[in-house]
Amino acid sequence: MRTHAWIERRSLALHEAVAAKLEAQPELLDLARANLRRWVSAHPSAAVLEWLRLLDTAALPEVVALLRSDTEEAARLRQSSPFAGILTRQERQAIMSEYESRCA
Repeated sequence: MRTHAWIERRSLALHEAVAAKLEAQPELLDLARANLRRWVSAHPSAAVLEWLRLLDTAALPEVVALLRSDTEEAARLRQSSPFAGILTRQERQAIMSEYESRCA
């Protein structure tokens, strides 16, 4: 059964993979910024605006630490993650499959 805690652990695993890619390729932050600019023009939600502020003001180590954090704030922000497109389909599917196997 997929509990809220299970979903949060899976999201954390996905974002840990994103963090590793960002450390190796910091320019990938530009993709997240582009996602946010597109989203803010369509629907300027509080979460989107918060991510925009974070990516404009925080240094890469701070962003990476947030992605890997198990705090309530980090979990809340991961629910509106601007990092779509950072992981390849294969990378994402490997993590999803691993978590699906834990649920079975």
